[in-house]
Amino acid sequence: MNDPATIRRLYGRSQGHKLRVGQAALVEELLPELSVPETGPLDAFTLFGDAKGHGRPLQLEIGFGAGEHLAAQAEAAPDTGFVGCEPFLNGVVGALGHVRDRALTNVRLHMGDALGVLDRLPDASLSRIYLLHPDPWPKARHAKRRMVNHGPLDLIAAKLTPGAEFRLGTDDPTYCRWAMAVMTTRRDFEWAARTPADFLTRPDDWPETRYERKARRHGREVWYFRYRRA
Repeated sequence: MNDPATIRRLYGRSQGHKLRVGQAALVEELLPELSVPETGPLDAFTLFGDAKGHGRPLQLEIGFGAGEHLAAQAEAAPDTGFVGCEPFLNGVVGALGHVRDRALTNVRLHMGDALGVLDRLPDASLSRIYLLHPDPWPKARHAKRRMVNHGPLDLIAAKLTPGAEFRLGTDDPTYCRWAMAVMTTRRDFEWAARTPADFLTRPDDWPETRYERKARRHGREVWYFRYRRA
C-alpha cells in the first residue's frame, strides 16, 4: 500500500476553543464507540461488525467540519456505512452531537488525517468520497499541501469503485481554478458536468451546510464538482 506520509502531511492545529462539560462527555463516552480502529486493515465488517457485514456500501468524507453534511447523508442512507475523517477536535464534537441527536448507527469517525484511513481500505471499496470546502492554502508556495493533488487523487481513485463519485465543493476561486486544472489532466475521473449550471447548482442530494450559507451571505459563489471514477 501507499505510505500516506509520502502523499501528504497533516497541517494545522487539532483543537480550537475549550470544550464544555457536555462536549467533553461526548468525547469520553461516545467517541470510543464510533472511532475507526487505529491499526489494521479496514472494511465494512471491521468498521460496523453487524449482520450486513461485507455487503454494506461505504462512503467517506474527508474533513467533515462540524459534521452536518456527514450526518445528513448518513440519515438519508441508513444501509450505507459512512466514515468521517476530521483532524480538529471541535469538528469531531460537532459530528458526535449530530450522531447522538439523530440516533445514527451507520457512522464511524476518525480524528486525524483521512489518507491514513483510505490507505487501509480495500481498493474499489467506496461508493462515494466527499471533499467539501478543503483548506485552500492560497499561497503558491503552499499549493502542494492542497488535497487536490496527484498523490492524494491517486489514492482516492484507487479506493473508489468504477462509476463511483468523488464530490468536491469549494467557495474559493483559487481552489476552483486549481481543481479544474488538476482534474482535467486525470484520465481516471470523468467530470459529470455538461453545462455551467451543473456545477453552479447544488444537487438535491448534496445537503447544504452552515459554511455554504455563510459563504453566500458574504457574496461568495459556491462550486459543486462531481467526478465519476472511470
